This record gives sequence, C-alpha cells and structure tokens, in this order.
Amino acid sequence: MKRFFKVVEKDSDGSSKKPRETENDAENEENKKKEPLKFMTWNANSFLLRVKNNWPDFTNLITTFDPDVIAIQEVRMPAAGAKGASKVPGEIKDDTSAAREEKKVLMRALSAPPFGNYQVWWSLADSKYAGTALLVKKCFKPKSVVFNLDKLASKHEPDGRVILVEFETLRLLNTYVPNNGWKEEANSFQRRRKWDKRILEFVTQNSDKPLIWCGDLNVSHEEIDVSHPEFFSTAKLNGYIPPNKEDCGQPGFTLAERRRFGTILREGKLVDAYRFLHRDKDMERGFSWSGNPVGRYRGKRMRIDYFLVSETLKERIVACEIQGHGIELEGFYGSDHCPVTLELSPSSDPQNEDAR
Repeated sequence: MKRFFKVVEKDSDGSSKKPRETENDAENEENKKKEPLKFMTWNANSFLLRVKNNWPDFTNLITTFDPDVIAIQEVRMPAAGAKGASKVPGEIKDDTSAAREEKKVLMRALSAPPFGNYQVWWSLADSKYAGTALLVKKCFKPKSVVFNLDKLASKHEPDGRVILVEFETLRLLNTYVPNNGWKEEANSFQRRRKWDKRILEFVTQNSDKPLIWCGDLNVSHEEIDVSHPEFFSTAKLNGYIPPNKEDCGQPGFTLAERRRFGTILREGKLVDAYRFLHRDKDMERGFSWSGNPVGRYRGKRMRIDYFLVSETLKERIVACEIQGHGIELEGFYGSDHCPVTLELSPSSDPQNEDAR
C-alpha cells in the first residue's frame, strides 16, 4: 500500500516553516470577532443629501478610520408604507416612483466599498424627519437589535430615535434625543423631560453589561462645551421667556437639561469619553455642532454629540475625537454636525478572551 506524505518546507537553519496565512485564515479570524472597538457617530442632517452631495469625502473618512460601528442620526428617510396605511419603521419607503428612486440612490451608496462590509438597521419616522440608522461590520454578530428603550422586539420609538444593539460583551445605544424646544409645550419642555426620565431609568436598570451610549444627545453639559456661554444661556425665541428660570436659554443649554444630564451620568455610572481625555476648552476642535455661518449664529458652536461609556470601560478609552473644526464647518460633510469617533483597547478580562 502506498503512503503519501506531505513535504514539510524548512528554513535555511533546518527549522520547519510555519504555514502561510491564507485569505481564508484571515477571514475566519475576522469572523471570530465579537467585540467592536472602533465607533463613529454622526448626525447627518439628511442621509440622502449627504450621499448626493458629500459622499466621496465622507467615504474617505470611513476608509481612513475604519469604524466597526457607525451610528447615524437624522436620517430623514420616511418609513415604508402607503399613505394612510401602517408604517414599517425598519424599512425605507418605496411605494412611489420618487421614493423608489431616493431609496435606490441611498442603497447604491451603501452597497459600494467600504459600506458594503456593513449590515444596516433602520428606525424611521413616518415622514422625512428624525430617524436613525446603525451600520455594523458583518464580521460582528450582534446578539440582538431592538429599536426602543423598553427592549421590546417589535416596537420602535416615535420618530425612530433609538437603536439598541447587544454584543457579546457590551451594549451600544444610538439615540437622536428630542430637542428641548423653547416653550412649556407638549412637544418641547414636556417631551424632553419625559425622555430624560426614561433614559435615566434605562441606564440605571440595565447595568448588567457595559454600555456605550452615542448620538446627538442635544445637550451641552458644562460651559466648556459651548463656544459662547453667555450667548447661549440668554438666548430667546421671539422674546419669549419661560416661566421657570431653569428652562431659559438655548435648547440644549438650559440649566434644567444640564442638571438632568448630570444626574443621568452620575446615577448611570457613565463617563463622557471626550471630556475624559480632553479636559481643556478647545475653541477650534471642541464642538460638534455649529450654527449657520451666515447670521447671528455664525461662530456659535456646541458639543452635543457624545460617546458616553460605562465607568468599567473608561480605562479602555484610547481616543475620542471630534472630526470637524472651525466656523467654516470643515469636516462636517455638509451637515451642521460633524462625526465623532471613539476607539477602545481590547478587553483584558480573561473571561472575555474568547469573545474578542
């Protein structure tokens, strides 16, 4: 009987050569990843407009930073469903020729490199308003994805403001927080108070796994987080002054919002990743939202886009950067917000070694 043996190549010193890593080996190693480490959040202020007008530059940013997860707010694409019918917030409207064309433009952009490497989830409003999207590299396999703070399987928050994804070792919450508005009305102060109460309940009741909370949180926590504190604290709309002094000022910079936000951070045991690394005010690169370059808001800027992480993750924060800068909105890619990025170091917990 013939026996066949595989010839083992040897180096010049006589030692056996290690087998060369093949593309399949690299792909298998990539498929084992369960814990994302690089994240990006961006309020696109209409994802479709960014695709039409700013896509090459934004694509270059994605290629360069190579995030594992991309969280988008203000998608502004309507949910599927004919006029008068129930909507499907997890799908983009395509029941008219105009809607089909818009969806085609968007999905073509998201199928091209490097975006074709990501799986996409949507949570959309009934009209071209608000909405969120989450892109996760296909090599990561989330345990679950839900679209509400109650973690119910089929429910979406009003206006598509939440996507919550659970991985092996952490959760990531992408939110587009409701703007406080200027008045004591149902869709202004009252809506924001209810939201803040619910998010406080969420972060305190879901501490079994580390959390990364990102997105447009529509609040500047401290004076260091705005370019002109006096301007924002005294801002009014048409001369209106709220009955409660704590509600006065620019939405996102009222004392009431800032104090509630501080409570959420404290009781939720959350760390502001950017401020953890950047302790001083940076008038050039320290703000994620910028007012219109024309008019009284020119040069007026706020930091309202965040990565908040559980205290258990803070020592793993490698970098958290605001990608835009200057009053001419460089690095904003057509939006009034710029992307913010976060990078973590790999977990060193032996129990998580197999989860990396």
